[in-house]
Amino acid sequence: MKAIFIAFDQAYYERIVDMLERTNCRGFTAWQEVQGRGSKSGEPHYGTHAWPSLASSIITMVDDDKVKTVLDLLHDMDIATPKLGLRAFVWTIEQTI
Repeated sequence: MKAIFIAFDQAYYERIVDMLERTNCRGFTAWQEVQGRGSKSGEPHYGTHAWPSLASSIITMVDDDKVKTVLDLLHDMDIATPKLGLRAFVWTIEQTI
């Protein structure tokens, strides 16, 4: 099992939740308003007068065989609208209860 942490511009929220549903990734935890700045490009998401946009994030636990599909779909979203900002990170889950 893997954890996929996704940080993204708020405009992506519904599309990402819909994509998780379509790929049968049922469980996730979302944070609606997070602040941050990408390490490579894009504008900061601080929710301030100078940088008014905000980001959101989701973490989902998925079976190993679904990781590539989810990452590919996220990558397609990012390529289609690169100025919005979207990043995903994968961790191995050692144990659950």
